[in-house]
Amino acid sequence: MPALDSTLAFALTGFSTLFAIVDPVGNVGPFLGVTADMAPAERKRTAARACLLALGVLAAFTAGGRHIFAFFGISMPAFQIAGGLLLFLVALEMLRAHPRDSKGTTEEREERRDDVAIMPLGIPLIAGPGAIASVILLASRAETTFELLSVYGVVLVTVLATYLVFRVADRLARVLGRTGVNVVTRLFGLLLAAIAVQFVLDGGLTAWRG
Repeated sequence: MPALDSTLAFALTGFSTLFAIVDPVGNVGPFLGVTADMAPAERKRTAARACLLALGVLAAFTAGGRHIFAFFGISMPAFQIAGGLLLFLVALEMLRAHPRDSKGTTEEREERRDDVAIMPLGIPLIAGPGAIASVILLASRAETTFELLSVYGVVLVTVLATYLVFRVADRLARVLGRTGVNVVTRLFGLLLAAIAVQFVLDGGLTAWRG
């Protein structure tokens, strides 16, 4: 069925994009850092709260992204190009395996929070600017109801994967080691760079035709 194949291809592209940006494996280090003084049970509760918050934020932007465009008078090609450039900058940081500035400034990362599940884990570690830009772009590119629903599915699966990685963060860090985590981060960075360039090309082509 052509429609089903198209929806699956759209969902796979969306999942690749969002999963690469959220980068659950790459977030193991920051997660362990901000929950270092927590007991295992408290760390699991914190992971659950952070992921629920991120899920709500990303779902809200998936639903309201087009209204935000209309309110601020932003054209889709302009946002595609801007979003692609932002994603490319994130990809460069991932390729260098450095902490991403798009997930918070130095002051924000160093500032103590009473509830780390909200800040910095939920926002901006998981639901950062790159992830928000991605879900808005994906929702705006959805041509059918099923494709739009698949964006919500992609958000759910990505956040669920993040939660599962956080649940086994201690063991995962020991197995992969610093080198392993950096390798995985770079692989996702390369994939994200290609997707970002495609966003820019699509936006530029649409603007040219318009």
